Amino acid sequence: MVEESSSEKTNSSRTRRATNTTISAAGNLVKLLPTGTVFVFQFLNPVVTNSGQCNTINKWLSAILLLLCGFSCAFSSFTDSYTGSDNQRHYGFVTRKGIWPSPASDSVDLSGYRLGVSDFVHAGLSLLVFAVLGLLDTNTVHCFYGGFESTQKTLLQVLPTVIGVLAGWVFMIFPNTRHGIGYPLTSDSNETTPKSTDTITDPQKNPTDNV
Repeated sequence: MVEESSSEKTNSSRTRRATNTTISAAGNLVKLLPTGTVFVFQFLNPVVTNSGQCNTINKWLSAILLLLCGFSCAFSSFTDSYTGSDNQRHYGFVTRKGIWPSPASDSVDLSGYRLGVSDFVHAGLSLLVFAVLGLLDTNTVHCFYGGFESTQKTLLQVLPTVIGVLAGWVFMIFPNTRHGIGYPLTSDSNETTPKSTDTITDPQKNPTDNV
């Protein structure tokens, strides 16, 4: 009895460690995707799949949702933003000549936003990451390939880690400097913060009188 109890505790501990590793790896992958797209998928997926209990209509709706979210992930890699001369954040599409449209860009070097090979690499990587997370989602698995559920757990433990290592390697070669649609805003080299020219006076210090 003692040995069985010890064995159960060991197996339970291994399961928890595997689950934590999977969640951590999946969480790191989600950071590579547009926040809005991930939110929309996580919100709508249980609805369109009827929580995994799919009929024909649910399967079509789920497939459309997967395609649209996948397209959004890839499309966002071809967008960028800059801080214009009006101190406002402007979004646009990256082209061979720069970013378009480009209002209030008098003080911005648009040549730094030109389309490059790295954009296609990031788009492909984003699509791959979403495909892994979307197609291995529990509701998606139950909807399209219920018999695959036993293999799903193994893949969820392996694929996120493998894709995470691949993504890290790719970003070392092709660093991502875009701040496109759906990604967190960060300051860029064109952003200017107005500085106050007022003189700060210490309220504890009395003005000196002329002698």
